[in-house]
Amino acid sequence: MVYDVAIVGTGPAGIFCALELMEYQPDLDIVLIERGKSINERSCPNSKMALGCTKCDPCSILAGWGGAGAFSDGKLTISTQVGGWLDEIIGEEHLRNLIHYVDKKYLKYGAPEKIYGADEDSTEKWARDAFRVGMELIPQKVRHMGREGCIDVMTGMYSTVKTQCDILFSTEAKDIHVQDGKAVGVETNGGDNISARYVVAAPGRVGNQWLSYQADRLSINKESNYVDIGVRVEIPASVMEEIAEELYEPKLVYYSKQFDDKVRLFCFNPGGVVTSEYYDEILTVNGQSFANRKTRNSNFALLVSTKFTAPFNSPIEYGRSIAQLANMLGDGVLVQRLADLRRGKRSTESRIKRTPIQPTLPSACPGDLSFALPYRHLSSILEMLDALDNLCPGVADDGTLLYGVEVKFYSSRLKLKENLETRNVENLYGAGDGAGITRGLMQASVSGVLVARDILEKEGIEVP
Repeated sequence: MVYDVAIVGTGPAGIFCALELMEYQPDLDIVLIERGKSINERSCPNSKMALGCTKCDPCSILAGWGGAGAFSDGKLTISTQVGGWLDEIIGEEHLRNLIHYVDKKYLKYGAPEKIYGADEDSTEKWARDAFRVGMELIPQKVRHMGREGCIDVMTGMYSTVKTQCDILFSTEAKDIHVQDGKAVGVETNGGDNISARYVVAAPGRVGNQWLSYQADRLSINKESNYVDIGVRVEIPASVMEEIAEELYEPKLVYYSKQFDDKVRLFCFNPGGVVTSEYYDEILTVNGQSFANRKTRNSNFALLVSTKFTAPFNSPIEYGRSIAQLANMLGDGVLVQRLADLRRGKRSTESRIKRTPIQPTLPSACPGDLSFALPYRHLSSILEMLDALDNLCPGVADDGTLLYGVEVKFYSSRLKLKENLETRNVENLYGAGDGAGITRGLMQASVSGVLVARDILEKEGIEVP
């Protein structure tokens, strides 16, 4: 099989790379390689039956057309300050312009017109209130597609891409092939050799270990990235209703007094549900919300960010070990009342039933998170819960539920040129979360556009 461009991964980075190439050079032969299924075939048994994770491989929540973002709550953050580190590579102004470009593409495919966080007076008021209780509010504008809206948008993009590109589902990329310092193609797990003049590695978080291995194999320089470890917090929706109505997702950052660790509020889901996801034999917790269906609860993650220094260079393995320990303790996701955690007691089913909150992840096992999370992580999380309680009273109530563990594996960051091409292999690009340069829908999509435009430039095509 011979192509001009081979794209590994069909998450936002891979999709937007294909869309951009198709728009400005429709004669290019493009193939996308995806280990998961197409958007209309992705289905999680747990989401339908609530019987607990069945440990599908690959997990349909994480892999398939649209990537992990397709089954998320579909937040498009219109800000250069969140969602990745592209500003460090291409500059803030260039990133801002590309975010607006990508935002228009999402609108074209059905993203909602409504923007949260556009009222500067309201944002400033919440920022002042947060500052008074020791937190920083990072201003951002957000479009919320919701889980079903995100799936609709990704389905529309699939309908476009499949008309001009070959898409190989249930196919894993095994190795990237290089000759004379140039990428020349990809070998699949089925033994097929796909020749291509350009190779785009955009495997998403689910492919972070694969891409890290390829980087080592091809002597591509990389650096350790952050690992975020924490819990998913579930509260009555009314507790943070006011801030949710105005900002939708408050990006709040807190530095713990005892350890000076950065703790951040991430992935806020008003009226949402807590979910689980399975990757590489570990089960972790997540959350999502819908555009048109609400529960009586809201949930969000509190994550402690750690960037290790030499000689330690295995942050992903560190996060995995903590998740594995939690799985060992609860045969899956653990859930604990905040009151029990503070008192050093394991939560039981009877104690969980006495809370005013009906858990939205019934398969979670009552347990004790202090046996799984390091002390400094728990201490920092409890500090931020108290700060949040001062901002929105009720967050740190005795009945608040904590699910664990939540781990965000940010791949080892590839050292890339400004065009996102690897520094020592020509025509090989890294894009999206899998390359360690983004951590969200918007910047991942932007990275795909960046790669496509460099390929187009090499092909002699000018993009307006």
